[in-house]
Amino acid sequence: MPPLFLRTELIAEKQLIGHRRTMSLAANTTPELWRGFMQQRVTLPPPVGGVLYSLQVYPADYFTTFRPERTFEKWAALEATATSDLVIGFEKLTLPGGLYAVFLHKGPASDGPATFRYIFGTWLPNFGYVLDDRPHFEVLGAKYQNEVPDSEEEIWIPIKPR
Repeated sequence: MPPLFLRTELIAEKQLIGHRRTMSLAANTTPELWRGFMQQRVTLPPPVGGVLYSLQVYPADYFTTFRPERTFEKWAALEATATSDLVIGFEKLTLPGGLYAVFLHKGPASDGPATFRYIFGTWLPNFGYVLDDRPHFEVLGAKYQNEVPDSEEEIWIPIKPR
């Protein structure tokens, strides 16, 4: 079942706090990144909106010359409040504002590749938008349960009109 397109949304800049790693899809270290983040996140203030962010910062030409071994920066993060101080062991990231296409992925996280194939191979070429060079991210809220079959997460893809 393809992901559900929810909406396009223009967001304001956000300040995030988290951990980051350079990785590739071929050498994916996402579980290690999240394990370290979750062990230390007890030292952080509660996340704004009660959600966590899984965020990817890709090189500008990443999708035009796609290869699974190309590296990108991956973040495990939460939105900071305006008064949050940086906690030792964490880094800050400014998520630029802009227009995003928002999709709902239902199912285990391991089904994610099929969801992304639909977004990039079917939805994006047919709906009048192109990728914008800003971070991509997933919002992990109360219904996110990683590999549980009824898990839900929102996938946010940066777009601009074609």
